[in-house]
Parts: sequence; structure tokens; C-alpha cells
Amino acid sequence: MSAPRSDEEVVASELKGNALRVYWHLLRNIQKTIGPREVQRELGFSSPALADYHLNKLVTLGLVEKQRGEYHLVREVDVGVLKQFMRVGTLILPRYTLYATLFTTLLIFYISQLKALNFYSLYALILGILATTILWYETIRAWQQKP
Repeated sequence: MSAPRSDEEVVASELKGNALRVYWHLLRNIQKTIGPREVQRELGFSSPALADYHLNKLVTLGLVEKQRGEYHLVREVDVGVLKQFMRVGTLILPRYTLYATLFTTLLIFYISQLKALNFYSLYALILGILATTILWYETIRAWQQKP
């Protein structure tokens, strides 16, 4: 006999494909209510019924609430690919963006203050370039995986 699954495990298993795309759309438009026709137009679904199906799936999962035919987000979850993103005001950015920006700023400052090139300054420069490159690579990779 298997143990009952937690709410987060159920959400993680159900929040995939088009349902995840609809949830992402609601996350980006957190301040307003959205109808099935708007979701259909924005996400390119074949019919409003398909958009309504996925919106109702989100209602069943407890992530969205329906009022007078309009839907609005009531709960944010970090499952699956969503764990790689953070909310900054109304923007949704990959988590690596903050670190990549910080390391880029530090690298530019270091280069602007560099007086002489010796073993230690070259070592710091190579480390800074590598860290910045890796962090921007991971940021772009996470952005490409967004729903």
C-alpha cells in the first residue's frame, strides 16, 4: 500500500504542458482576472474550451479561483521548472539573473581598477570571467526552459 501523496506532489505531477503554460500566463498577469478567451488568444489554443479545461484544472489544484467566469491566481507554487524562477515585482526572472548581474558588475569594476597585470590579478580576472560566463549561460538556459 503506497502512502498518500502530499498536495505539492499532486500539483507537481499535474502542472505540466499546457496547464503549466496557463499557470505561467496567470503568474505574469497576477494583478488581473483572465477569461478563457484571453488565454486562448494569448497562448494560441485552438478553442476557448481548451483554455477553460486547463483553467478548471488549475482550480481543481487549488491554484486559481473562478469568479463570474473570470479566473485569478490565489496560490503560487515552486514546482518543477518554476523552481528556477523568482518574482521581482511584476517580472519573473531566472534565479541566476541576480548572481550573473552581480558578478558582471564586480568584473567590470575589477577591470576598471586594474593597475598592473601580475599572476594574482590575472588569476582573479580569469576566475571573474569564468564565473560571469557560467552564470549568464545558466541564466539563458533557465530562460529557454520557461513555459
